Amino acid sequence: MNTYDKNDIKTKQEIIKDLLKKKNAILLAHNYQREEVQDIADFQGDSLELSIKANKTDADIIVFCGVRFMAENAAIMNPDKIVILPNENAGCPMVGMITAKDIINFKNDYPGAPVVAYVNTSAECKAVSDICCTSANAVKVVNSLPGKRVLMVPDKNLGSYVQRFTDKEVTSWPGYCPPHKRTTPEDIKTLKEKYPGAVFVAHPESTPETIDVADHVSSTSGMYKFVRESNAKYFIIGTEQGIMYKMKKENPDKVFISSNKGLICPNMKRTHLEDVIASLSNMKNIIRISEDIRLRARKSIENMLAL
Repeated sequence: MNTYDKNDIKTKQEIIKDLLKKKNAILLAHNYQREEVQDIADFQGDSLELSIKANKTDADIIVFCGVRFMAENAAIMNPDKIVILPNENAGCPMVGMITAKDIINFKNDYPGAPVVAYVNTSAECKAVSDICCTSANAVKVVNSLPGKRVLMVPDKNLGSYVQRFTDKEVTSWPGYCPPHKRTTPEDIKTLKEKYPGAVFVAHPESTPETIDVADHVSSTSGMYKFVRESNAKYFIIGTEQGIMYKMKKENPDKVFISSNKGLICPNMKRTHLEDVIASLSNMKNIIRISEDIRLRARKSIENMLAL
């Protein structure tokens, strides 16, 4: 039983730092994580960026504060390290909208068309895909492939966004991110009336009609860069609200407004400091992937990184 004050965030953070040091572990936090988790991360960023950074450290253990597919990505890229997902219930609804069998059937419907798997997929799905992509490089990945058609899984909105920048025919699986779907053009119109001159920054997972009214579209890492370099005062941020914590710290003279009050991912908020303490103390919730699936999934990721 833990004897620390469960209401004392600083105490819990110190316990975690001590555990990380004793076990030669690093803590990775996705941009959407709780503020107190972001504050103690060794590295913060998007999912694939974090897995690549972890690969360059000499840590024995990776504590990945995100959702399951992100921890799987870390395990795929770091077979010599133990990867822990602090809260085993932190999943992703969009990932659950497609299976490896679905992808195989999808490929059979369009013989010869390569499958581009968003990193927001399970290891099993990556293993039966041809190449992976992130929201930042999806257009580049699609344009690098031969043929006139590509299949994109599982996000139809990312596929729609890519279609704007390619002559290829993009055929997408009908998956989507529930939180990103919540922002509407009406939301943006209302907010721009309230904050004259505000710049709307959207994520590629947003719906096409929301992308249409965006001033800038980019991945989470791209958003940080954009708001740092922009001269605007007000920014309407069209992605999970957790991203604004770091934005506010980096840009204290700027104002950040969520594009929709419902733009919160419950799964990204599942991980608490207590989960990190319990999982690392007891070495539980370790991500395990069969070597066959890991190698095939890694090939899809490496095909992307080769670009």
